[in-house]
Amino acid sequence: MSEPAAGPLKKTPLHALHVELGAKMVPFAGYDMPVQYPAGVLAEHLHTRDAAGLFDVSHMGQAWLEGPDHAAVAAAIEALVPGDIRDLAPGAIRYTLLLNEKGGILDDLMITRTRKDGVLFLVVNAACKDADFAHIEKHLPENVKLKRIEDRALIALQGPKAADVFARFAPTAPDQAFMTGEEMDVAGLACIVSRSGYTGEDGYEISVAEKDAVALTKKLLGEAEVKPIGLGARDSLRLEAGLCLYGHDIDETTTPVEGALTWTIAKRRREEGNFPGAKIILDQIANGAPRKRVGLLPEGKAPAREGTEITDASGKKIGVVTSGGYGPSVGGPIAMGYVEAGFSKVDTGVELMVRGKGRPAKIAAMPFVTKRFHKPGK
Repeated sequence: MSEPAAGPLKKTPLHALHVELGAKMVPFAGYDMPVQYPAGVLAEHLHTRDAAGLFDVSHMGQAWLEGPDHAAVAAAIEALVPGDIRDLAPGAIRYTLLLNEKGGILDDLMITRTRKDGVLFLVVNAACKDADFAHIEKHLPENVKLKRIEDRALIALQGPKAADVFARFAPTAPDQAFMTGEEMDVAGLACIVSRSGYTGEDGYEISVAEKDAVALTKKLLGEAEVKPIGLGARDSLRLEAGLCLYGHDIDETTTPVEGALTWTIAKRRREEGNFPGAKIILDQIANGAPRKRVGLLPEGKAPAREGTEITDASGKKIGVVTSGGYGPSVGGPIAMGYVEAGFSKVDTGVELMVRGKGRPAKIAAMPFVTKRFHKPGK
Protein backbone atom coordinates (compact mmCIF):
# COMPACT_ATOMS: atom_id res chain seq x y z
CA MET A 1 0.00 0.00 0.00
CA SER A 2 2.20 2.77 -1.28
CA GLU A 3 2.23 5.04 -4.30
CA PRO A 4 4.93 7.05 -6.12
CA ALA A 5 5.41 10.46 -4.55
CA ALA A 6 4.61 13.40 -6.82
CA GLY A 7 6.01 16.45 -5.09
CA PRO A 8 6.36 17.14 -1.37
CA LEU A 9 4.28 14.87 0.83
CA LYS A 10 1.70 16.25 3.23
CA LYS A 11 1.58 15.14 6.84
CA THR A 12 -1.43 14.36 9.00
CA PRO A 13 -1.65 15.78 12.55
CA LEU A 14 -0.54 12.35 13.83
CA HIS A 15 2.61 12.09 11.69
CA ALA A 16 5.08 12.63 14.52
CA LEU A 17 3.24 10.07 16.66
CA HIS A 18 3.49 7.46 13.88
CA VAL A 19 7.25 8.01 13.71
CA GLU A 20 7.50 7.81 17.50
CA LEU A 21 5.66 4.47 17.41
CA GLY A 22 8.16 3.07 14.91
CA ALA A 23 5.93 3.09 11.83
CA LYS A 24 7.30 2.46 8.36
CA MET A 25 6.15 5.51 6.39
CA VAL A 26 5.25 5.45 2.68
CA PRO A 27 3.73 7.88 0.15
CA PHE A 28 -0.05 7.44 -0.19
CA ALA A 29 -2.55 9.85 -1.77
CA GLY A 30 -0.05 12.69 -1.45
CA TYR A 31 0.61 12.04 2.26
CA ASP A 32 3.40 10.41 4.23
CA MET A 33 1.43 7.59 5.84
CA PRO A 34 2.18 4.58 8.09
CA VAL A 35 2.02 1.32 6.14
CA GLN A 36 2.86 -0.81 9.20
CA TYR A 37 4.24 -0.69 12.72
CA PRO A 38 6.91 -3.00 14.23
CA ALA A 39 4.41 -5.82 14.87
CA GLY A 40 3.85 -6.14 11.11
CA VAL A 41 0.86 -6.29 8.79
CA LEU A 42 -0.22 -9.84 9.69
CA ALA A 43 -0.29 -9.16 13.42
CA GLU A 44 -2.06 -5.83 12.92
CA HIS A 45 -4.72 -7.43 10.74
CA LEU A 46 -5.44 -10.25 13.20
CA HIS A 47 -5.43 -7.88 16.17
CA THR A 48 -8.13 -5.77 14.52
CA ARG A 49 -10.25 -8.88 13.91
CA ASP A 50 -9.74 -10.03 17.53
CA ALA A 51 -9.72 -6.80 19.55
CA ALA A 52 -9.47 -3.16 18.38
CA GLY A 53 -7.25 -1.35 15.90
CA LEU A 54 -6.70 2.39 15.59
CA PHE A 55 -6.23 3.92 12.13
CA ASP A 56 -5.19 7.41 11.08
CA VAL A 57 -7.51 8.44 8.23
CA SER A 58 -6.91 12.17 8.54
CA HIS A 59 -5.86 12.29 4.88
CA MET A 60 -9.53 11.85 3.90
CA GLY A 61 -11.46 14.94 2.85
CA GLN A 62 -14.06 16.39 5.22
CA ALA A 63 -16.53 19.16 4.35
CA TRP A 64 -19.85 20.75 5.26
CA LEU A 65 -22.56 21.25 2.67
CA GLU A 66 -24.80 24.07 3.88
CA GLY A 67 -28.02 25.58 2.61
CA PRO A 68 -31.28 27.15 3.79
CA ASP A 69 -32.84 23.79 4.72
CA HIS A 70 -32.48 20.05 4.22
CA ALA A 71 -34.59 20.02 1.07
CA ALA A 72 -32.18 22.48 -0.59
CA VAL A 73 -28.93 20.71 0.30
CA ALA A 74 -30.39 17.28 -0.48
CA ALA A 75 -31.55 18.42 -3.92
CA ALA A 76 -28.15 19.98 -4.61
CA ILE A 77 -26.16 16.83 -3.87
CA GLU A 78 -28.74 14.48 -5.41
CA ALA A 79 -27.98 16.17 -8.74
CA LEU A 80 -24.53 14.51 -8.49
CA VAL A 81 -25.18 11.16 -6.75
CA PRO A 82 -27.75 8.33 -7.12
CA GLY A 83 -28.37 7.89 -3.39
CA ASP A 84 -31.49 8.97 -1.53
CA ILE A 85 -30.33 11.96 0.49
CA ARG A 86 -33.72 13.68 0.66
CA ASP A 87 -35.22 10.99 2.90
CA LEU A 88 -32.21 10.55 5.20
CA ALA A 89 -33.25 10.79 8.84
CA PRO A 90 -31.37 13.29 11.04
CA GLY A 91 -28.14 11.60 12.13
CA ALA A 92 -28.23 8.95 9.39
CA ILE A 93 -25.35 8.25 7.00
CA ARG A 94 -25.58 7.30 3.34
CA TYR A 95 -22.80 5.62 1.34
CA THR A 96 -23.10 6.89 -2.21
CA LEU A 97 -21.22 7.68 -5.42
CA LEU A 98 -20.24 10.78 -7.36
CA LEU A 99 -21.00 9.96 -11.00
CA ASN A 100 -20.02 11.40 -14.36
CA GLU A 101 -22.36 11.70 -17.34
CA LYS A 102 -21.33 8.26 -18.64
CA GLY A 103 -22.26 6.61 -15.35
CA GLY A 104 -18.62 6.27 -14.30
CA ILE A 105 -17.68 6.62 -10.64
CA LEU A 106 -15.73 9.79 -9.80
CA ASP A 107 -15.50 8.74 -6.15
CA ASP A 108 -17.38 6.99 -3.38
CA LEU A 109 -18.24 9.01 -0.29
CA MET A 110 -20.19 9.12 2.97
CA ILE A 111 -22.89 11.73 3.54
CA THR A 112 -24.31 12.36 7.02
CA ARG A 113 -27.45 14.36 7.66
CA THR A 114 -26.55 16.33 10.77
CA ARG A 115 -29.02 17.34 13.48
CA LYS A 116 -28.75 20.94 12.25
CA ASP A 117 -31.23 21.65 9.47
CA GLY A 118 -29.64 22.39 6.13
CA VAL A 119 -26.21 20.93 6.94
CA LEU A 120 -24.68 17.74 5.52
CA PHE A 121 -21.30 16.33 6.56
CA LEU A 122 -19.27 14.83 3.70
CA VAL A 123 -16.25 12.51 3.85
CA VAL A 124 -14.48 11.71 0.57
CA ASN A 125 -11.35 9.80 -0.43
CA ALA A 126 -7.96 11.39 0.07
CA ALA A 127 -6.64 11.11 -3.48
CA CYS A 128 -9.86 12.55 -4.92
CA LYS A 129 -10.77 15.22 -2.41
CA ASP A 130 -9.59 18.30 -4.32
CA ALA A 131 -11.25 17.11 -7.54
CA ASP A 132 -14.39 16.03 -5.66
CA PHE A 133 -14.84 19.33 -3.88
CA ALA A 134 -14.18 21.32 -7.05
CA HIS A 135 -16.71 19.17 -8.92
CA ILE A 136 -19.35 19.60 -6.22
CA GLU A 137 -18.78 23.37 -5.94
CA LYS A 138 -19.04 23.78 -9.72
CA HIS A 139 -22.52 22.28 -9.76
CA LEU A 140 -24.06 23.84 -6.63
CA PRO A 141 -26.94 26.33 -6.80
CA GLU A 142 -26.29 29.78 -5.35
CA ASN A 143 -28.08 29.04 -2.08
CA VAL A 144 -25.93 26.01 -1.20
CA LYS A 145 -22.25 26.26 -0.24
CA LEU A 146 -19.47 23.72 0.31
CA LYS A 147 -17.14 24.52 3.21
CA ARG A 148 -13.99 22.43 3.33
CA ILE A 149 -12.88 21.34 6.79
CA GLU A 150 -9.14 21.88 7.09
CA ASP A 151 -8.70 21.87 10.88
CA ARG A 152 -9.93 18.42 11.87
CA ALA A 153 -8.23 15.03 12.01
CA LEU A 154 -10.05 11.73 11.46
CA ILE A 155 -9.26 8.50 13.29
CA ALA A 156 -10.97 5.11 13.11
CA LEU A 157 -11.35 2.64 15.97
CA GLN A 158 -12.31 -0.77 14.56
CA GLY A 159 -12.80 -4.28 15.89
CA PRO A 160 -15.06 -6.42 18.09
CA LYS A 161 -13.83 -4.67 21.24
CA ALA A 162 -14.05 -1.15 19.80
CA ALA A 163 -17.42 -0.36 21.40
CA ASP A 164 -16.29 -1.47 24.87
CA VAL A 165 -13.14 0.64 24.61
CA PHE A 166 -14.86 3.68 23.20
CA ALA A 167 -17.55 3.61 25.91
CA ARG A 168 -14.85 4.50 28.45
CA PHE A 169 -14.43 7.85 26.71
CA ALA A 170 -17.89 8.36 25.19
CA PRO A 171 -20.51 6.65 27.40
CA THR A 172 -23.37 7.08 24.91
CA ALA A 173 -21.46 5.57 21.98
CA PRO A 174 -22.51 1.91 22.50
CA ASP A 175 -26.13 2.95 21.92
CA GLN A 176 -25.31 4.59 18.60
CA ALA A 177 -26.80 2.79 15.60
CA PHE A 178 -24.70 1.54 12.68
CA MET A 179 -24.38 4.08 9.84
CA THR A 180 -25.27 7.07 11.97
CA GLY A 181 -23.21 10.12 12.92
CA GLU A 182 -23.51 12.30 16.00
CA GLU A 183 -21.78 15.22 17.66
CA MET A 184 -20.42 13.68 20.83
CA ASP A 185 -18.20 14.45 23.81
CA VAL A 186 -15.21 12.08 23.68
CA ALA A 187 -12.82 12.32 26.63
CA GLY A 188 -13.97 15.91 27.12
CA LEU A 189 -13.45 16.82 23.45
CA ALA A 190 -16.11 17.89 20.96
CA CYS A 191 -16.11 15.26 18.18
CA ILE A 192 -18.22 14.06 15.30
CA VAL A 193 -18.57 10.30 15.67
CA SER A 194 -19.90 7.89 13.05
CA ARG A 195 -20.50 4.21 13.67
CA SER A 196 -19.09 2.87 10.44
CA GLY A 197 -15.78 1.72 9.04
CA TYR A 198 -13.77 0.04 6.33
CA THR A 199 -12.82 -3.29 7.91
CA GLY A 200 -16.03 -5.32 8.10
CA GLU A 201 -15.89 -4.95 11.88
CA ASP A 202 -17.90 -2.84 14.28
CA GLY A 203 -16.30 0.48 15.06
CA TYR A 204 -16.23 4.25 14.92
CA GLU A 205 -14.74 7.05 12.87
CA ILE A 206 -13.97 10.08 14.99
CA SER A 207 -13.55 13.58 13.58
CA VAL A 208 -11.64 15.63 16.15
CA ALA A 209 -10.05 19.07 16.16
CA GLU A 210 -6.52 18.92 14.75
CA LYS A 211 -5.08 20.39 17.96
CA ASP A 212 -6.63 17.58 20.05
CA ALA A 213 -5.88 14.66 17.72
CA VAL A 214 -2.64 13.47 19.30
CA ALA A 215 -4.02 13.62 22.84
CA LEU A 216 -7.13 11.63 21.94
CA THR A 217 -5.15 9.08 19.94
CA LYS A 218 -2.77 8.51 22.83
CA LYS A 219 -5.69 8.01 25.22
CA LEU A 220 -7.22 5.37 22.97
CA LEU A 221 -3.87 3.66 22.42
CA GLY A 222 -3.43 3.59 26.18
CA GLU A 223 -6.19 0.98 26.43
CA ALA A 224 -4.96 -2.63 26.52
CA GLU A 225 -7.20 -3.76 23.65
CA VAL A 226 -6.01 -1.10 21.18
CA LYS A 227 -3.01 -1.13 18.85
CA PRO A 228 -2.05 1.20 15.97
CA ILE A 229 -2.78 -0.19 12.51
CA GLY A 230 -1.22 0.87 9.21
CA LEU A 231 -2.30 0.98 5.58
CA GLY A 232 -1.12 -2.56 4.89
CA ALA A 233 -3.58 -4.18 7.28
CA ARG A 234 -6.26 -1.64 6.36
CA ASP A 235 -6.01 -2.94 2.80
CA SER A 236 -6.16 -6.65 3.69
CA LEU A 237 -9.05 -6.05 6.11
CA ARG A 238 -11.16 -4.20 3.53
CA LEU A 239 -10.33 -6.80 0.84
CA GLU A 240 -11.56 -9.63 3.07
CA ALA A 241 -14.73 -7.58 3.66
CA GLY A 242 -15.22 -7.21 -0.11
CA LEU A 243 -14.98 -3.41 0.04
CA CYS A 244 -13.72 -1.34 -2.88
CA LEU A 245 -10.62 0.84 -2.97
CA TYR A 246 -11.24 3.83 -5.22
CA GLY A 247 -8.84 4.08 -8.13
CA HIS A 248 -8.37 0.31 -8.11
CA ASP A 249 -11.69 -1.54 -7.87
CA ILE A 250 -13.87 1.35 -9.02
CA ASP A 251 -13.06 4.44 -11.07
CA GLU A 252 -14.39 6.68 -13.84
CA THR A 253 -14.52 3.73 -16.26
CA THR A 254 -16.75 1.57 -14.04
CA THR A 255 -20.47 1.97 -13.45
CA PRO A 256 -22.21 1.09 -10.20
CA VAL A 257 -23.80 -1.93 -11.90
CA GLU A 258 -20.45 -3.25 -13.11
CA GLY A 259 -18.98 -2.57 -9.67
CA ALA A 260 -21.69 -4.62 -7.89
CA LEU A 261 -22.89 -1.40 -6.25
CA THR A 262 -26.39 -1.31 -7.73
CA TRP A 263 -27.73 -1.36 -4.17
CA THR A 264 -26.52 2.23 -3.71
CA ILE A 265 -29.09 3.47 -6.25
CA ALA A 266 -32.31 4.16 -4.37
CA LYS A 267 -35.67 3.05 -5.76
CA ARG A 268 -36.95 6.62 -5.94
CA ARG A 269 -33.82 7.73 -7.78
CA ARG A 270 -34.22 4.91 -10.31
CA GLU A 271 -37.82 5.95 -10.92
CA GLU A 272 -36.88 9.62 -11.31
CA GLY A 273 -33.78 8.86 -13.39
CA ASN A 274 -32.35 12.30 -12.69
CA PHE A 275 -28.76 11.53 -11.70
CA PRO A 276 -25.64 11.65 -13.90
CA GLY A 277 -25.33 8.70 -16.28
CA ALA A 278 -28.85 7.50 -15.42
CA LYS A 279 -29.69 6.35 -18.96
CA ILE A 280 -26.64 4.06 -19.12
CA ILE A 281 -26.97 2.81 -15.55
CA LEU A 282 -30.71 2.12 -15.74
CA ASP A 283 -30.18 0.23 -19.00
CA GLN A 284 -27.55 -1.94 -17.31
CA ILE A 285 -29.86 -2.58 -14.36
CA ALA A 286 -32.59 -3.71 -16.76
CA ASN A 287 -30.48 -5.62 -19.28
CA GLY A 288 -27.22 -6.44 -17.52
CA ALA A 289 -23.73 -4.96 -17.65
CA PRO A 290 -21.02 -6.37 -19.92
CA ARG A 291 -18.74 -7.13 -16.97
CA LYS A 292 -19.04 -7.51 -13.22
CA ARG A 293 -16.87 -7.12 -10.14
CA VAL A 294 -16.41 -10.51 -8.48
CA GLY A 295 -14.50 -12.22 -5.72
CA LEU A 296 -11.75 -14.68 -6.62
CA LEU A 297 -10.27 -17.60 -4.67
CA PRO A 298 -6.97 -18.72 -6.21
CA GLU A 299 -5.86 -22.30 -5.62
CA GLY A 300 -2.52 -22.80 -3.86
CA LYS A 301 -0.58 -20.17 -1.96
CA ALA A 302 0.51 -17.71 -4.67
CA PRO A 303 -1.45 -14.43 -4.47
CA ALA A 304 -2.79 -12.77 -7.62
CA ARG A 305 -1.95 -9.08 -7.46
CA GLU A 306 -3.58 -6.09 -9.10
CA GLY A 307 -3.23 -6.24 -12.88
CA THR A 308 -3.19 -10.04 -13.11
CA GLU A 309 -5.02 -11.24 -16.23
CA ILE A 310 -8.03 -13.52 -15.77
CA THR A 311 -8.62 -16.05 -18.56
CA ASP A 312 -11.02 -18.84 -19.37
CA ALA A 313 -9.89 -22.47 -19.75
CA SER A 314 -8.78 -21.83 -23.34
CA GLY A 315 -6.53 -18.97 -22.33
CA LYS A 316 -8.78 -16.18 -23.63
CA LYS A 317 -8.61 -13.05 -21.51
CA ILE A 318 -11.94 -12.42 -19.78
CA GLY A 319 -10.97 -9.92 -17.10
CA VAL A 320 -8.41 -8.50 -14.71
CA VAL A 321 -7.66 -8.54 -10.99
CA THR A 322 -8.06 -5.12 -9.35
CA SER A 323 -7.10 -6.03 -5.77
CA GLY A 324 -5.40 -9.14 -4.47
CA GLY A 325 -3.19 -10.51 -1.76
CA TYR A 326 -3.10 -12.79 1.25
CA GLY A 327 -6.17 -12.85 3.51
CA PRO A 328 -4.88 -13.46 7.04
CA SER A 329 -8.33 -14.30 8.42
CA VAL A 330 -9.13 -16.48 5.41
CA GLY A 331 -5.77 -18.21 5.61
CA GLY A 332 -4.94 -17.99 1.93
CA PRO A 333 -4.86 -15.80 -1.16
CA ILE A 334 -7.95 -13.78 -2.12
CA ALA A 335 -8.68 -11.26 -4.83
CA MET A 336 -11.36 -9.25 -6.55
CA GLY A 337 -11.60 -8.08 -10.12
CA TYR A 338 -13.76 -7.76 -13.20
CA VAL A 339 -14.83 -10.54 -15.53
CA GLU A 340 -17.14 -10.76 -18.51
CA ALA A 341 -20.69 -11.18 -17.24
CA GLY A 342 -20.94 -14.75 -18.55
CA PHE A 343 -18.18 -15.85 -16.20
CA SER A 344 -19.43 -14.06 -13.05
CA LYS A 345 -21.43 -16.87 -11.45
CA VAL A 346 -20.06 -18.14 -8.12
CA ASP A 347 -17.89 -21.29 -8.44
CA THR A 348 -17.11 -20.66 -12.12
CA GLY A 349 -13.59 -21.87 -12.84
CA VAL A 350 -11.09 -19.39 -14.28
CA GLU A 351 -7.33 -19.06 -14.69
CA LEU A 352 -5.11 -16.37 -13.21
CA MET A 353 -1.94 -15.55 -15.12
CA VAL A 354 0.61 -15.38 -12.27
CA ARG A 355 4.23 -14.98 -13.39
CA GLY A 356 3.28 -16.05 -16.89
CA LYS A 357 1.55 -19.26 -15.84
CA GLY A 358 -2.14 -20.03 -15.55
CA ARG A 359 -3.17 -20.75 -11.96
CA PRO A 360 -6.62 -22.26 -11.26
CA ALA A 361 -9.11 -20.10 -9.36
CA LYS A 362 -12.85 -19.86 -8.94
CA ILE A 363 -15.33 -17.04 -8.70
CA ALA A 364 -16.26 -16.54 -5.05
CA ALA A 365 -18.99 -14.76 -3.14
CA MET A 366 -17.97 -11.67 -1.21
CA PRO A 367 -17.33 -10.81 1.54
CA PHE A 368 -14.70 -13.44 2.22
CA VAL A 369 -15.33 -13.08 5.98
CA THR A 370 -18.55 -12.44 7.87
CA LYS A 371 -19.14 -8.73 8.40
CA ARG A 372 -19.70 -7.89 12.04
CA PHE A 373 -21.20 -4.43 11.86
CA HIS A 374 -23.24 -3.37 14.86
CA LYS A 375 -26.90 -4.41 14.66
CA PRO A 376 -29.67 -3.38 17.09
CA GLY A 377 -30.10 -5.81 19.95
CA LYS A 378 -26.71 -7.45 19.41
